[in-house]
Formats: sequence, structure tokens, C-alpha cells
Amino acid sequence: MIVITAPEQMHEWLHSYRGGKSIGFVPTMGALHAGHEVLLQQAQHENDITVLSIFVNPTQFNVQSDFEAYPRTTERDLRIAEHHDVDVVYMPETDRMYPEGWRIFIEPGTAADPLEGLGRPGHFRGVATIVTKLFNTVQPTRAYFGKKDYQQLAVIRQMVSELNFDISVVGVETVRHDDGLAMSSRNIRLSDVQRSTAPVIHQALVSAKNLVDAGETSPDVVINTMTSRLAAADGCRIEYIEIVRQTDLQTISTINCPSVICIAVWFDEVRLIDNIEIEPPQR
Repeated sequence: MIVITAPEQMHEWLHSYRGGKSIGFVPTMGALHAGHEVLLQQAQHENDITVLSIFVNPTQFNVQSDFEAYPRTTERDLRIAEHHDVDVVYMPETDRMYPEGWRIFIEPGTAADPLEGLGRPGHFRGVATIVTKLFNTVQPTRAYFGKKDYQQLAVIRQMVSELNFDISVVGVETVRHDDGLAMSSRNIRLSDVQRSTAPVIHQALVSAKNLVDAGETSPDVVINTMTSRLAAADGCRIEYIEIVRQTDLQTISTINCPSVICIAVWFDEVRLIDNIEIEPPQR
């Protein structure tokens, strides 16, 4: 396994070793968990070369303290990468990605506007910028992103399409704990009581999907049902529950197309997101 820390080193490695081989790329901010491992496994299965990036991106954080508090577990992450036979780990320094005088950002498309975009202004601008820089450096054939961050996946797909990147963006199903809670680096910040309550998020999503499968087409009815269930969960504070089209994340007045239910909740200072895809009821 090779560890590369500078863009020019990555370019040199590509020119020397890529040839006509396919590259599967898994961009992360580190603090790897089982969800990331599934991304690595799929990338390795579908490509000749697997590249993992670890970079805590400062431009996607709205609050400096959140950036500083983000877990850095580099040694553990490298052991996980080696265990999965990753070919290259790309770990650029912040001043190489954002040198002094840096002024150019990528403005994301309309998929960035709702949901997370409302409460985290500038977040997806930072995501789009760093992913573009990573794509330009790694030059992957395929890039792998988890569906847990559904809006991020939609933003990147829109960006790849509109900027004509020759890259396939692969969405990978959310990996969950046995009790249904989505894998996330934030879960370690939950107290024992909060951790025991947090599976209610997925339970509410599954119940909502079952309601739609049974014939319900009103987003308001589905959202109100979820709200009642989550409001009864101790310490759970809802930020948003929205039902949007899968294609562009725009809100809908009736569930008559492939859609996704997206949710963000708080347990004290810990913010968790999740989602579930739904199909319109069969008539």
C-alpha cells in the first residue's frame, strides 16, 4: 500500500502505474467505519486499482469548532485500508488543497438547495469544490458514495453530469447496525441512553415506507405520522422531515414518483441524518 500526501506525487503515480487500468475511488474524511469498508470492498471488486482519500475538508464546515472536533483516527484508518488491500491512500495536507490566496470554488447545482442546504449554507459548495479537486487529481473511473448522505450523492451526480466528468458515480446502500441505526462517525458521540434511542430514526422511516406501500400518497400524512413517533422518543429533536423526488430532491405534493424520505434529528449536540427510498403505491 502506498501513502501519497501531495497532488504532484499522485499525478506521478498515475502516469507511472495506471496504464489502461480502471480506478475505483472512495473519498472520505477519515474516521472510517463499516460503511466505508463496504465502499472499499465494492470499489475493489469493480476496479483494477482502489484509491482511498482521507481529508477533513475545512470548507464544508459551517462552524470552525465542528471542523476542529471532527475525529482524526489516521493510524486506525491506515490499518483498515491495508486490511482491505487498498492500493493508494491519498492524504493531502490542507495547505496543498487550499494554498494561500485560494479563491476558486465550485458552486453546486439545485440539488444543494433544499434539506441540508437550508440549514448549512455553503456546505455543499465546500463539498463540490473538494470533490472536484480530488477527481482532478485521482482521475477515477468510478467514485463511490454512501446513500446515507443522499443529498451529497445527488449534488455530486449533478456536478459530474453538468461539468462533463468522465466518471461513474456509484451510490452504495446505507450500512446499518443490527438495530437499524445508520453507520456514522457521529454515533460515537451519543451517550448510552441516546444510542439506545437513536434506532427510532430508522424505525420511523421503515414505518413510513410501509404506509406508502399500503397506499398512502399524501406526504403530509406520512410526515405527520413520523413526527408523532419521533416526538415520543426521549431526547430526540426533529430538524426536518421531507419527502422529495429522487432525481432532483424537489418537494412533491403527492407521492406519484420515485421519492426519498429524508430526515435530520438532534440528540443534544449530536446531529444525525438518514433516509429511505420509496416508490409510488401500486394501483
